[in-house]
Amino acid sequence: MTREEFNSFCATFPATSHVVQWGNADVWKAGGKVFAICGWADGKDAFTFKTGEIAFEVLQERPGVRPAPYLASRGMKWLQHFKDPGLSDAELKEQISLSYSLVTAGLSKRKRAELGIPEPQPGGEASADPGS
Repeated sequence: MTREEFNSFCATFPATSHVVQWGNADVWKAGGKVFAICGWADGKDAFTFKTGEIAFEVLQERPGVRPAPYLASRGMKWLQHFKDPGLSDAELKEQISLSYSLVTAGLSKRKRAELGIPEPQPGGEASADPGS
């Protein structure tokens, strides 16, 4: 996925905002809360997203995926796709979608209603296996 494809994809979610900060990183927020970041790792684009407990444990074992610098070191469940092979574009899009869902589920019901964000879907944590 390119940075342009990342930005186009993140823009499809309801009630998002985009800012450039932290050394020219593209930061996407929903309701003022970060759900996806495209920055750099070793001079290449790196994609950072929030994830659930199981996905955090499973996906970080994949080559090219690691606990997100700064965020994961503070106990937060964030991963970073930083080099190939990492995640396929489809898997990365799914993880960004799940990140958006996790972040917006943490907003108050009132805030979600104000922003036009759909209610969270029941069913617990999303699968770590994008194929299931």
